[in-house]
Amino acid sequence: EMAEADLAKITINNALRTKLRAAIARLSLSHPEPKVRLAAVGGMLERLQPESVPMLKARLGEEQDPRVREALQAGLSLADLGSGDRDCQLAAIVALSGNLTPAVRNQLGTLVESPDKDLAKAARKSLAAIEGKVQFYRGIETLFFGLSLGSVLVLSAIGLAITFGVMGVINMAHGELMMLGAYTTYLIQALMPGSLEWSLLVAIPAAFAVSGLAGILIEQTVIRFLYGRPLETLLATFGVSLILQQLVRTLISPQNVPVANPGWMAGSLEVNSVLSLTYNRLYII
Repeated sequence: EMAEADLAKITINNALRTKLRAAIARLSLSHPEPKVRLAAVGGMLERLQPESVPMLKARLGEEQDPRVREALQAGLSLADLGSGDRDCQLAAIVALSGNLTPAVRNQLGTLVESPDKDLAKAARKSLAAIEGKVQFYRGIETLFFGLSLGSVLVLSAIGLAITFGVMGVINMAHGELMMLGAYTTYLIQALMPGSLEWSLLVAIPAAFAVSGLAGILIEQTVIRFLYGRPLETLLATFGVSLILQQLVRTLISPQNVPVANPGWMAGSLEVNSVLSLTYNRLYII
C-alpha cells in the first residue's frame, strides 16, 4: 500500500510507472505471508493487464495456499474472458461459475449483453450461480448478526426469568443493573488509558461485582419488605430504575460515552469476498 501511494506521487512516464507496478506486484506475489499474496492478486484482478498474466501463471505453479491458488486461477480465467477466443471464453465462464470475486461478477456482467447468444447464455448461467451463493452467504451473515444480538437478549431474559422464578420478584431495574456493568467498563477504561488491551479483562469481573453489590443493596433496602407481592415489587423496582438512570446521568454524563474495543477484538474474519465475521461479535457470542 505504501509503495502504491508513493508511486502515485512520483512524476514519471506511463511506461516506467507500469514497470514499477509490475515489480511491486512481483515482490508481493512472492511474499511469505499468504494474506499479502492474496491481497496482491486481488489488486491485480481489479485492473488486470496483459503483462500480469505471465506473473500469475508463474506464481500458480509455486503457490501452495488454496485461497491464493483459487484467486490466481480466477485471474487467468478473467484473462481468457478478454482474449477474444470463443472457446477460451466459454471455458473461462464455466471455470468462473460461482466465483465471488467482484471483478469476476463485473466481467461476466459485460458478457450478458454479448451478441454471441451462447456466450450470453453461459454468462447468465454463471452469474445466476454466483448470485445464489451471494444470497446464501448474506443469509449466514444475517444469522450471525442475529445470534450476536440475540445472545445479549437471551442473557437478559435468563436473568429476569431466574429472578422471578426463584424470588417471585418482577425486577424492572434489571436493565439498569446491566447498565451499571457497562458504565463500570467505561470507567475502568478511563482509569487505564495506557492499557486498553487489558482493561476489558479487568472490567468483566469488576462489572459482575458492581452489579452484584447493587443488587444486594436493592434487595436489602427495598425488595426484602415486598416478598409475596409481585405487583408491588414491579412498582418499587421501576422507581429504583429511574433513580439509577438519573444517578448515571448526574455522575457520569447524560450523553452516550465511548467504550473502545481492544486490538484483539478489532477487525474481522474474512471467509470470502462476500462474508466476513467481525471479531467483536464473535467474542460477544
